[in-house]
Amino acid sequence: MEKTEKIKSDKKRQTMNYGAMEKCRAVLSVWTERRRPAEVCRELTIPSMVLAQWQKRAMEGMLQALEPRVSLDKGPALSPRLQAMLEKKRLTLLTSTAQGRLEKTLSKAQEARKAETLPSKDEKPPAKPK
Repeated sequence: MEKTEKIKSDKKRQTMNYGAMEKCRAVLSVWTERRRPAEVCRELTIPSMVLAQWQKRAMEGMLQALEPRVSLDKGPALSPRLQAMLEKKRLTLLTSTAQGRLEKTLSKAQEARKAETLPSKDEKPPAKPK
């Protein structure tokens, strides 16, 4: 009885690490119905759950690969929230330097000048001559 237990435990210890190509061949042979899952498992000496996991990962990878990619021509790939965080960090770094303080003062002055030249909501724009 001890001998059979030892043989079973030895089989459990002899796990092979298969590369991506072997896993692809195994999954594709099952998907194309060239071989049955039981045949593949016997040949590779793997449990059926391992083959099922490979199939699941293969499907997830295929779905991910077929998703449309983000085009950088359309704009930045960062989310608006992340962009705002990065801009805030950039402004913080700029204000820590003398040049940054000057740029910040200049940008404030430019914004104030724009506000002066734009008519307010309450004011009517000057009438155009006919």
